[in-house]
Amino acid sequence: MGTHHYQLYCQRIDANRNMARYYALAIRPTLFGEITVVRSWGRIGKAGGEMTEVFGNENDAISRFLELVLQKRKRGYQPARSCGNPCRSASVRTTPHDKVTIA
Repeated sequence: MGTHHYQLYCQRIDANRNMARYYALAIRPTLFGEITVVRSWGRIGKAGGEMTEVFGNENDAISRFLELVLQKRKRGYQPARSCGNPCRSASVRTTPHDKVTIA
């Protein structure tokens, strides 16, 4: 994998609709030399879902990452610095033992 790090944490908050959602994306290598796009989502402050897509090369993973970013921006998600939970940083779990902080 190249020297670039691709990761994003964004939120969509609408008090009128009682909506407080987050969406996190990251590109991570696997132990087998593949590249993954890891995405997690849910209501802010609650456990959410997670999905991992595996790619054979970094360019395909970057293309998918950017495609997902554009989709979320069109739906009203805005980049955020933290996950909104006090004393917790935004993170994406790529494996049970690997924690990646999203800045």
